[in-house]
Amino acid sequence: MMLVDIPDVGTIIGVFITFVLGVFAIIIYNKIKPLIRTRTDLLNSYTERLQYYENQLIDMKIRLDSVELLKETGELEIPIPRPKEIRVEKQAASDTREEKPKERMHNMNFVNATDYVLRLITEKPMTSRDIQITIGRTREHTSRMMKKLFEEGLVERNMQTKPFNYYITDKGKTKLGIAKIILQQ
Repeated sequence: MMLVDIPDVGTIIGVFITFVLGVFAIIIYNKIKPLIRTRTDLLNSYTERLQYYENQLIDMKIRLDSVELLKETGELEIPIPRPKEIRVEKQAASDTREEKPKERMHNMNFVNATDYVLRLITEKPMTSRDIQITIGRTREHTSRMMKKLFEEGLVERNMQTKPFNYYITDKGKTKLGIAKIILQQ
């Protein structure tokens, strides 16, 4: 026969109270947990929205810079808005008007795109993504073009940054005709 020692009453009460407090703490934690998750989810949501708007602002800044550059070089004509004329036309069955086809933007061939990109990076270095957004081409097209410009020595890459920042070289400035002419004496 085995004898079992029964602990004293104080120890039993202490274990029981600790058990009840543990159960109570778990219940309270489960009640508070959804509130804690909601706050962190809310903060994550705000952070994502801020990042989205920051990206939008960066894109708009790049586009504004490209429009200003085009305006300075004279390649951009800004139309002056005219007040709309109100016409009252009689509808006749025999009235057939031909609509003018909408004017399409001309495709930039590689030489024009190259000159355009070189002009863009004359003012300040730009990333491939900035250039891609500005010229409206695909990532692949832009990276191929920047690689070719780099290999020709028209641009340099800042390898210290990711993504690379591209800036124009003296050879690139000479190609654009904006290099400083040094008079030899």
